[in-house]
Amino acid sequence: MSVVVPIGELNAGLYASVVCYPRVTQEELEGRLAELRRFGVEALEFRGKSSAFTVPVLGKGYVGVVVVAHVCGERIALKMRRVDADRKSLEHEAGLLVRANAVNVGPRFLAVSKNFLLMQLVEGDLLLHWLAVHREKGLMRNVLADVLEQCWRLDEAGLDHGELSKAPKHLLVDGANKPFIVDFESASVERKVANVTGVCQFLFQGNSDAAKLIAETLGESSRSELVDALRDYKKARARKKFEALIEIALGRKSPS
Repeated sequence: MSVVVPIGELNAGLYASVVCYPRVTQEELEGRLAELRRFGVEALEFRGKSSAFTVPVLGKGYVGVVVVAHVCGERIALKMRRVDADRKSLEHEAGLLVRANAVNVGPRFLAVSKNFLLMQLVEGDLLLHWLAVHREKGLMRNVLADVLEQCWRLDEAGLDHGELSKAPKHLLVDGANKPFIVDFESASVERKVANVTGVCQFLFQGNSDAAKLIAETLGESSRSELVDALRDYKKARARKKFEALIEIALGRKSPS
C-alpha cells in the first residue's frame, strides 16, 4: 500500500512527524518544507516495508528516513535527515555517493541540501529476498559477479563503504536484475578499503541466510581456498588476485 501526500498537506499529523522524524517542531517543519519546494518536490509517497510512526517508508536508519518523492512527474528516492542524527548535514554523504557514481556504483546522485539527499529510486528487492526467489545458477552468478565487480571498483577508488560485511540492507536488485550498493552514510576515504573482503564475508562465509541460499544454488565453494584467496587479495589488491577470488567463489571468471 502507498499513500501520496501533496507537499501542501505535509504540515500536520503523522506525515509532518515523519518529515521531521522523530521530533517535529513548527520551525523545523517549515524550514524543511521550504527546502523541498526549492527542489521542486510536489508530493511525498509513503510506502515500503519499514515504518516511522506507523507510516510506511522505504528505509529508516540512524541518520535518515527514506521515502519516494515526486519531482516534475518523476519518482525519486529522498533521504530525510533525522532531527536527532549525529551529523548536521547530508552533504558529506552526498559527496561520497558522487565518488561512488564516478566508478558506476550506487544510485545516481541528483541533489542535496542540509536535510535532504535526492537520488535515483531503485525499485526492487533486497538481495537476500532476491536470492530466495531467483535460483537459476547462471543468473545468480551474473548478479553476484556484478556485486563483486562494483566492490572491486570501490576498492580501486579508495572508497570504503563500511557496511558490506552486514550487507542485507545495503544491496538491492532492481526489476532488470541489476544489483545496486546503496547507503553511503558510513563510507570513508580515510579507512583502509574492505569492500571486496567485506561482501565476501557476507555472501560466502559464515552461516548467514545469504550464504546458505548461494551454496544451495551454486554449490559449496572450498572454504579453505576462499580464505586463501581473500588473504592473497588483502596482501596485494591486484586485478589478477580479484579474478582468482571470483573464480573460487562463483566458479567463473569475472566479467571483462
